[in-house]
Amino acid sequence: MVKRKERNDEKIRYAVVGLGYIAQTAVLPAFAHARQNSELVALVSGDRVKRSRLGRQYRVTSTYSYEEFPDCLRSGEIDAVYIALPNDMHRAVAESAARAGVHVLCEKPLAVTEADCAAMIDTADRNGVKLMTAYRLHFDPANLSAIEVIKSGKIGEPRYFNSSFSMQVKAGNIRLQHQRGGGTLYDIGIYCINAARYLFREEPVEVFAMPGNGGDARFGEVEESMSAILRFPGDRLASFTCSFGAADVSTPRLIRAQTPSR
Repeated sequence: MVKRKERNDEKIRYAVVGLGYIAQTAVLPAFAHARQNSELVALVSGDRVKRSRLGRQYRVTSTYSYEEFPDCLRSGEIDAVYIALPNDMHRAVAESAARAGVHVLCEKPLAVTEADCAAMIDTADRNGVKLMTAYRLHFDPANLSAIEVIKSGKIGEPRYFNSSFSMQVKAGNIRLQHQRGGGTLYDIGIYCINAARYLFREEPVEVFAMPGNGGDARFGEVEESMSAILRFPGDRLASFTCSFGAADVSTPRLIRAQTPSR
């Protein structure tokens, strides 16, 4: 375990690992709204220009290449890492951080296989650190309000949930690379699945899924679309379709049970 440098406040000091699109548009700007409990102290990237430019922009003096990441972990200057890397790189970085006693907040999906996820969880447990998927919708005010309404019984018993999530992804985007953990299910289908789990407060017991591909050259490695049906306890059902080749759509809908009229 690395000995942390002494300090007078209780803020969590973060290193953001990976400075791609999601880091630049969402993660780094978010630290401005979390000043009470979080502090951005280090940046890690393989791109020297990004490290320099973003370091100046966010007034971060400690920047590291990927090869220097072990130095970052040993510095004693960070308490946690935020992993904003391609999906296939999550496990190695998370386990390195955990072995150094550094907590891990990791972009979704946690990893590309169940075995990788289990290994990450085990490493975190053995080293006494926290590991969490950075899935913000669990804390979104609208979602929290929906849960409270459902729990209150005001709308009756929820019986089935349907959702659609689609967007256009350009050729060359990492989301279209199978080996990097791309595909509609990992990237946007997860929102539909988690919404159903979140609203039903249960785990599915049976799943049927079918991919679709209209022949577009972009989708040589991953599915263009995916549709699925999930059965939950109590025979409640959830269905969804997600796509990288359709118009922008984001529509969740929860249907309640209703007593038939006489």
